[in-house]
Amino acid sequence: MVKINKTLAIIIWVTIIFSIEVLAKKSPRPISDTEIREKKQNCYSEIELGYWGAQCKTSMVAKENCALKCLSPACFELIYESDPLEEGERDYTRSQEYKYCMHRLSLGESLDGIKGSFD
Repeated sequence: MVKINKTLAIIIWVTIIFSIEVLAKKSPRPISDTEIREKKQNCYSEIELGYWGAQCKTSMVAKENCALKCLSPACFELIYESDPLEEGERDYTRSQEYKYCMHRLSLGESLDGIKGSFD
C-alpha cells in the first residue's frame, strides 16, 4: 500500500512539473493571479491527501512551504529553498518575487534577475 502511494505521488509530481513546463513554453500571456490561486488550492488538496509526505502536514508553515514547492518547483528553489518560510513569518518581498517568477516562467522567460528584484 505504501509503495503504491509513493508511486502515485511520484507520477502526480512528474505530471505537475511537466504540465507547468509545457504551459510555460506555450502560454501567450502570463499566468493570472486567479490561475495561481487555483493551482495553489490543488496543491493544498494534494498535501491534505498526503501526496507530499507527512512532513507537509506538521504545521501551517510546513504546509505553505510544500504548497509553494508544489506550485512551482523552479520558483520555490530560486526564492525560498535556501531560506524557507518560518512560523509567523510574513515576507511580502519574497512573495512578490515568487509571483513575478511564476509570471516569467509562464511566458517561458529567463528567471535571471528575479531574486532581489523587489528589494
